[in-house]
Amino acid sequence: MADDQPHGATTPGDEEDASDDSSPETDATQHDHHAHDKTELGVGIVTVTSSRSLDADPSGDAIESALSGAGHGVVTRELVRDSRDVIQSVVDNLVGRSDVDLVVTTGGTGVSPDDVTVEAVGPLFEKDLPGFGEVFRSLSYEEIGTKVVGTRTTAGIANGVPVFALPGSENAVTLATEEIILPEASHLAGLATRGREEDEH
Repeated sequence: MADDQPHGATTPGDEEDASDDSSPETDATQHDHHAHDKTELGVGIVTVTSSRSLDADPSGDAIESALSGAGHGVVTRELVRDSRDVIQSVVDNLVGRSDVDLVVTTGGTGVSPDDVTVEAVGPLFEKDLPGFGEVFRSLSYEEIGTKVVGTRTTAGIANGVPVFALPGSENAVTLATEEIILPEASHLAGLATRGREEDEH
């Protein structure tokens, strides 16, 4: 019996088989890309303020709630005054701890004379993460418009630990933590220490 199908045509089953052939490669690529992710992070939160206390720290609470809700552990919360040397010392100490995989600060990223968090953490970075600030400001523009030019929020890798410096606003830290930090922190933390861990083994 002659084959009524045009030469070169495929049946639906053939099409499924063809697409299935590429699936393992795609899965393997995705697996390799995230093979070093740290699924449970130890987090240090630093609130920079000269007027609040840890008992009245809604921004720090928002960061802790979002990260804890995603399965990460907050190992310490610090509250420091608006002092470049103090902020730098506290963050430097945190990134040197073996139980800290991620540091998030809140406050001190604006343009007032006492906003010095960016100046404090910047020298600690061996690698900058400019994409964080770019994405944050892009998302923030939808909420606050051109006022976004006044935020200098930044991020980088310090001693193999991702450090995110967020504004003091509760809305801002919720946006940054839930929309950017949570999706990427485990991957960044894994990549930043990959070479070090491989050397240890």
